Amino acid sequence: MNPSAIFWPMIFHVILVFGIYILMFVRRKRAVAAGNARVSQFRENQVEPSESLFVRNNLNNQFELPTLFHIGCLGLFATGNVGFLTLGLAWIFILSRYVHSYIHVTSNRIRYRQPAFGLGFLALGLMWLVLAFGLL
Repeated sequence: MNPSAIFWPMIFHVILVFGIYILMFVRRKRAVAAGNARVSQFRENQVEPSESLFVRNNLNNQFELPTLFHIGCLGLFATGNVGFLTLGLAWIFILSRYVHSYIHVTSNRIRYRQPAFGLGFLALGLMWLVLAFGLL
């Protein structure tokens, strides 16, 4: 197995983040066009129109737990601990982020969003356990 394969899930997360930025731009632009927001209110970002609030919150989520994901992937790569298990866990984490994000920016139903988050949380925790045991 090629250890650099661990970078592909990381790249797919970056694609997700760029997509969320684009979606936020589109939703904010629509809110302004519909008269539900003014461009000036985005300067300090104190008030977010409902059309883009879920997207902004989801974007914030992409810089919380996923930060540990990227650090963990780099740690696995640097220590030579990338294997089929860690690569599988990385893909599970990323797929769960896509599902979580889709739910977050559409219906935002916690009932569905929480299991997607939980699956990614578990996969990431296992990745870090593999890294820790690999260092022993």
